[in-house]
Amino acid sequence: MWKIRQACPDRGKSNLQIWNIIDLAQKGKQTDSSILFLNLVSGKGSRARRVMWQSFVKMRNVLPKLDTILKEIQEFGSDQFANMNMARTSFELPTQLKDVQQKHKVTLRTQTEALRVNTILMREKVKVFQLVDRYAELTVISTVRNRRLVEHELLARGRDHEEWREKHLRRDLEKIRTDQLFQRSFSQSKFKSGNSAAVAGVPGIGKTTMVQKIVYDWAVGKIYQHFQFVFSFKFRELNTINCRINLRELILHQYPYFENILREVWKNPEGLLFIFDGLDEFKHRIDFADSRRDTEPQHMCPDPEWWCEVSDIVYSLIQHKLLPGCSVLVTTRPTALDLLEKAEISVWAEILGFVGEERKKYFYRFFEDQTVAAAVFKHVEENEILYTMSYNPSYCWIISLSLGPFFTKKNRDPQQVPKTITQLYSYYVYNILKNHGREIESPRDVLLRVGQMAYTGVSEKNIIFNDEDLIKFNLQSSQFLSAFLMELLEKEDSAQGYVYTFTHLTIQEFVAALAQFLNPDPEIILKLLTETQSMDGRFEVFLRFIAGLSFPGSARPLEEFLGPFPHQTTCGVIDWVKEEVKLQIGKGTKRRLLNTLHYLFESQNRGLAQTTLGSVETLSFCGLRLTPIDCAVLSHVIGLCDTIKHLDLQSCYIQCEGLQRLTPGLHKCQELGLRKNELGDSGMKLVTAALKNPDCKIQKLWLDSNGLTASCADDLTSALNMNCSLTELSLSGNELQDSGLKSLSGALRNPNCKIQHLCLWATGLTASCAEDLSSILKTNCTLTRLHLSENHMGDSGVKLLSSALKNAVCQLQDLRLWRVGLTDSCTEDLVSGLSANSSLTSLDLRSNSFTDQSAPALCRLIWILPNLERIGLEENQFTSTRRKELESLQESRPGLRVMV
Repeated sequence: MWKIRQACPDRGKSNLQIWNIIDLAQKGKQTDSSILFLNLVSGKGSRARRVMWQSFVKMRNVLPKLDTILKEIQEFGSDQFANMNMARTSFELPTQLKDVQQKHKVTLRTQTEALRVNTILMREKVKVFQLVDRYAELTVISTVRNRRLVEHELLARGRDHEEWREKHLRRDLEKIRTDQLFQRSFSQSKFKSGNSAAVAGVPGIGKTTMVQKIVYDWAVGKIYQHFQFVFSFKFRELNTINCRINLRELILHQYPYFENILREVWKNPEGLLFIFDGLDEFKHRIDFADSRRDTEPQHMCPDPEWWCEVSDIVYSLIQHKLLPGCSVLVTTRPTALDLLEKAEISVWAEILGFVGEERKKYFYRFFEDQTVAAAVFKHVEENEILYTMSYNPSYCWIISLSLGPFFTKKNRDPQQVPKTITQLYSYYVYNILKNHGREIESPRDVLLRVGQMAYTGVSEKNIIFNDEDLIKFNLQSSQFLSAFLMELLEKEDSAQGYVYTFTHLTIQEFVAALAQFLNPDPEIILKLLTETQSMDGRFEVFLRFIAGLSFPGSARPLEEFLGPFPHQTTCGVIDWVKEEVKLQIGKGTKRRLLNTLHYLFESQNRGLAQTTLGSVETLSFCGLRLTPIDCAVLSHVIGLCDTIKHLDLQSCYIQCEGLQRLTPGLHKCQELGLRKNELGDSGMKLVTAALKNPDCKIQKLWLDSNGLTASCADDLTSALNMNCSLTELSLSGNELQDSGLKSLSGALRNPNCKIQHLCLWATGLTASCAEDLSSILKTNCTLTRLHLSENHMGDSGVKLLSSALKNAVCQLQDLRLWRVGLTDSCTEDLVSGLSANSSLTSLDLRSNSFTDQSAPALCRLIWILPNLERIGLEENQFTSTRRKELESLQESRPGLRVMV
C-alpha cells in the first residue's frame, strides 16, 4: 500500500478511488477494499487486468493462498469459478426429490433457528434467542496449529490473537469462513469430487454452535446450495446405538420422511453433505490407520443398506468407501485429532475463538442493557486473566453470568468484583444458590454430593454422567440440580434414562474443589492434596481452585448459603501452599513451580507470597510454554516481591500478549531473558516502555531471535537515550540490518550510554554498516564486548573497524568476528588496527577463509596484543604445519590460549 501511496501523493479526482482502497484496507475492511480494487481494475480494460495478474504471479511465493488459487486456474482454466458457481446454482433436482428437499429444509430450519442459552435464573432456566440475532462470528483458520494441544482449555494457549492474526493469517495460515470449508482452494484432496473436512477447537469454543449455523444457513438457502441434502449427527447421540445398523436406518431414525426416496438420494452422492459433531465424545475408537477395516468383512460398509457398526459407517464415509463423492464434516477437540492422522481429510481447520472486536460483540449481544454490557466488558478488558479467558465463548458465558449482577446494582462495591478465576466461579455458584438454594433444606449437603460426583469425574477424566451416577451419589433430579447438571439428551428408549454433564468442565472442577474444601474432616483434603500433586495434570485447575478458596474474598459470598468454611481446612491449605512453593523453588520442576505460583495468585494472600518468595532472586521457566494467564500470574508475583532480580523466559513462546501481561513488573528485574518468544516489533514497544521507566533496574537484556526488524530500532534508540541502568544488550538472530544499526548508533554514541556488552550476532549486517560501528567504537568508552559474528562484514567492513580499534577511546576487551567472510586480505588491517590496542583479551576469528598466507600476520597480531588471553582460529584453511606453528605461540606466553 505504501507504494500506491507514493505513486498517488495527492488526493486529486483521478486518485480518489485508489485512496479509498487504501483507507478501507487500513481500517481492516479488506473484503470491501478488494472488491473496490477489482472493480476499478476491471473498468480500466484488458491491459490493466493483465498487469494485475502479472503482479499476482510475482506475489505468489509469499502468499500461499494466492499461489493455490493461481494453480487452480492453471489446472482448470480461467473460467473455473464461473463454472463452479453455475454448477452450484443450476443443478435441477428430479421432481420426486424437490418436495422432500423442501420438507427437509423446513425441518432443519425449525430445529436450528433457535439458540438455547442456559441461565442461572429460576424463572428462565433456559433463554431462547433467534440464532441469527445471537450468533457471534468466530475466527477459523485453514489448518491446525498443533495437533497435540493440552486438553484443558484453561491451560491451552490463549495467545495473542491480534499479533497472531497480523503475523500469520495473511501468510502461512489463512482465515477461512464456514461457507468455504469445501472450497477447492483450501483442499488437499486427491479426489476430484467429495471432500472430508475436520474442524478442531478446545471445549466451549463453539464447534456445535458453528455446526448449527452451517445447517441453518443451508436450510435457508444461504450457503452450500450445491449440496442437495445435509444430514447432521452428534456423536454423543450415536453413543446410544448399541447394535449393528445401516446408513439408511440412521437417517430414517432422525428424518423418517425419507422412507420412500432414499434410493434416489444415493444416486447423486456429490450432492450430499454428512456432518458428525464431537468425535472426541464418541465411545468407540475409529482407527483410520487400521488397514483391516478395508479387508475384513465385519468392518466393511460398501453401500448405505449394509448392516455394520456406527463406527464403520463413519469410517467408510470419510474414507470415500461409502457413497464416494459425498462430503463429510467432522468436529473434534484437538486431543482427538490423532485419530484422524491417517484419514482422507482434505481440509483441516481450527476455531481460534474470538479475536479483537469479536469479544466485545459477544458481551454487547449477551446483555440487553448496553450500559451493563459496556461496564462488564470494561472490567474484563482491565483484568488480564478474564480478558485472556474471553477468547472462548463458553468462558464469556460464565463471565457474563457471574459479573452481570455486579453491574446491574446501583450501589455496587468495585472491590468485590471478581479478579481471580476462583472468585469468578464462586459468584457463579453464589448466583445459582441465590435463585435455587432456598428450595431445599440443606444446600450444603446437596452440593457436597454433587461435588463428590464431580470429583470422581475429574479423577477418572469423565465429563458425562448417567442416571446410575445420580443414584450412586444420592441425587434426585430437581430444578436446583439441573442448574448444576445440564440434561444433555433424551435417549430413544426412555428405559435407558438420561445423560448429564456439567455446563462446563471448569464448573465441574470448581464444584469438585468446593465439595472437598467443605468436607468436615480436614485430614481428608490434606491427604488428597498430597495424592493429586503426583497425578498426570488432570488436577491442575482443581488444585488452583482449592488454593483460591482459602482466600476469604472467594469464600465469603458462598457462606451465606453454605455456612462457614472450616477454619482448620483454610489454615491447612495455606500451609500446604507455603510448603509447596518452598519445595518447588528448591528442587522442583518448572511446571510444578508455575502451578504453585498459580496457587499463590488464586489465594490472593500477599503475606503468604512475600513469606515464601521473600528470598527468591531467580525465576527461570526456560523452555516451558507459557500462556498469557501464566504471564499475568508471574507479573502478580513479581509485583509482590522486590527480591526477584533475574527472570529467564527463554523459549517460553509468550508472544506479544504474554509480554503485555508481564509489563507492570518488567522494569523491576535486573536481568531479563526474553530470547525466542516471537515478540516482534510490537513486543519491542513494550520492552522499551519498561526501559524508559524512571525506576528501571534492568541491567542485562537478552532479546535474541524474536522476529525484530529495523522498524523497532527507533523505539529502542529512544529508550536507550533515556535509560541509565542497561549494561548488556543482546539482539542476536533478529533482522535489524544496516538501517537498524544506523538508528541505534546514535544512542550508543550517547555519552550517558552505559552498555558494556553488545551482541549483534546474525542480525543481517553488511560492510555498509561499518562506518556506523566505527563511530560507536571511537566515541563509546564503556563498550567492552562486541559480538558481530555471522554477519557479512567482509574484508572491507573489517578494514573500517580496524581503524576505530586504534582509537584511544576504544576499550574493547572481547571482539567476536567468526564467520563474517574474512580472507587473507584483511589480516594486515587487523594488525595495524590492533597494534595500539592494549585492552583486547579475547579475539574470535573462527570459520573464516584464512589460509597459510595470513599465518605470519596473525602471529604478529598475537605478539603485539599484550593482554590477549584467547584467540579462536578454528575452521579456517590452515595446513597442519601452520596450525602447529600458531598453537606453539601459547607455549611462550603463559595464560594464552590459541585455538586453531
